[in-house]
Amino acid sequence: MKLSDFLQTWDGHETENRFSRVTIIGLLVVCVITSLAAWRTERSIILVPPTLNQEVEVTRTSASSEFKESWGLFLAELLGNTTPANADFLKTAIEPLLAPDIYRSVLDAMTDQIKAIKMDRVAISFTPRHVDYEAETNKVFVSGELKSQGPSSKPDIKPRTYEFIIAIKNYRPRLEFIDVYPDAPRTVERLKALPLQPGESKS
Repeated sequence: MKLSDFLQTWDGHETENRFSRVTIIGLLVVCVITSLAAWRTERSIILVPPTLNQEVEVTRTSASSEFKESWGLFLAELLGNTTPANADFLKTAIEPLLAPDIYRSVLDAMTDQIKAIKMDRVAISFTPRHVDYEAETNKVFVSGELKSQGPSSKPDIKPRTYEFIIAIKNYRPRLEFIDVYPDAPRTVERLKALPLQPGESKS
């Protein structure tokens, strides 16, 4: 019997219905599995920050070293170029980026620094020379020269390093650690090479 003739019979209709039900159930299962896989897959966003000439990758909880270096450079230039006119703005700009653990201490330190800058009418400018990312500690080091000058004083130029730990939360950068010092970057390699202080021991 031909297939077309068989499908015209009652048994043919029953067979076609059973096959259709099985097919529909199979498609539903495939759709559910695909939806779950898409929901659990970590999505990546490709960006080209203004301070870089190449793409960087960002997921919900991580980012490439280039992305963190770009943000480190941005933060160092933001914090290192301060005048009495823009000091309050810097505090407002960095506040949303701070992790809860350092939020209060950083804002308190910035408040004291802003008061001193306004009182002494000092202008501070930072010229970055190197940006490095240390995967071992997840730290970004931005080093360069800091120039400070009052209204009637000569420029005072000193080396300066900004040290950051930048985490990623929901695709957004979050500043979890910050340190500023007039020294070369305190990388793990450099700290191991430094002479021991009394009472210290290398682990």
